[in-house]
Amino acid sequence: MATHTENQRATVLERLPAKVAPPPMYQVVLLNDDYTPMEFVVVVLQRIFGKDENEAARIMLKVHHEGRGVCGIYTRDIAATRVEMVRQMAHARQHPLQCVMEPAPDA
Repeated sequence: MATHTENQRATVLERLPAKVAPPPMYQVVLLNDDYTPMEFVVVVLQRIFGKDENEAARIMLKVHHEGRGVCGIYTRDIAATRVEMVRQMAHARQHPLQCVMEPAPDA
């Protein structure tokens, strides 16, 4: 009768420190239109983006004069959520305010 023996070799794995890259960031941008009241844009910036009154007014004026203004820089999921919240809030009040997200420029 044959005897069956298994030879097992111990393998030692060296742990290397994990290098995790930060997630890609996106900027949320409000776009100017000729119909949405400035006061509504300020309210959106305060409620959705947590801006104080002065910062909200500064961003609103940038949107008004330059055609666009950055509301904040977030990870993809958070940016997409904020864009949708702006869309829903504007739609509920029948304003054509547009909000987009785009890859944030590298700092």
